[in-house]
Amino acid sequence: MPVISGDRTDGVQSVVLTLRILEHMGKARKPLGVTAIATALDINKSRIFRHLRTLVGEGFLVQCRETERYEIGNRFVSLGRAVADRLHVGEIALPHLATLRDALGHSSVISEVEPGGVRILAAITGKSAIEIGVKQGSLLSFHASAQGKVALAFGEASLKQSVLRSRLDMLTPKTIVSATALTKDIDKTFRQGWAVAPNEALLGLNALAAPVRDASGKLVACVAIVDSIQYIEAIPSREQIGQTIATAERISAALGFVR
Repeated sequence: MPVISGDRTDGVQSVVLTLRILEHMGKARKPLGVTAIATALDINKSRIFRHLRTLVGEGFLVQCRETERYEIGNRFVSLGRAVADRLHVGEIALPHLATLRDALGHSSVISEVEPGGVRILAAITGKSAIEIGVKQGSLLSFHASAQGKVALAFGEASLKQSVLRSRLDMLTPKTIVSATALTKDIDKTFRQGWAVAPNEALLGLNALAAPVRDASGKLVACVAIVDSIQYIEAIPSREQIGQTIATAERISAALGFVR
């Protein structure tokens, strides 16, 4: 009986260590050697090595032949994606959107990127007596919305190239329809970490948006505040920018992103 109990204890400890290794590798986001992993987890190298070899054999990790360092494998990535797919981004974002609305008073929304634009997943109306915002399910254009510009700045390069090569429809006299001008706006968005689109989709309307990332660091959504240009100016206030970016970062953290 004592032997069985000991085996179970060893087995549980082995599982715990395996999970710690996977968690550490997922957060590291770069190849790591045995020594670095052992030091970070405060476990001797020989024990770490045995677990690494098992994880490589099961496809959760891969080892580079040249450097002998380890990084996450396809099976680990697939598992992460499967879990992410089951966690609806909109549902996760709702309490954070409510906090953002309460802090600033504007309508707050979260949208995900689709081939044809950015789709509103969830929206919470602002505190104003006159409701100004966007409806859940609405599809916004890439070139004439703050959320779209964030998608172009932080999303796949192929998406940016595709949009810049396409026809940019003029929705208002303020809509950017020049590929050169849009490129400058996208680059500015990437540098500063947020985007606006004053009067570009609808006269009198503006939005301020920031990127949301998943555990792999990939852009999965955009958080935005939406209101009249009277209340969200072409150059937003520092508080508006700070609160919106902070909300995007909190949702990213809830999705497993580690800066």
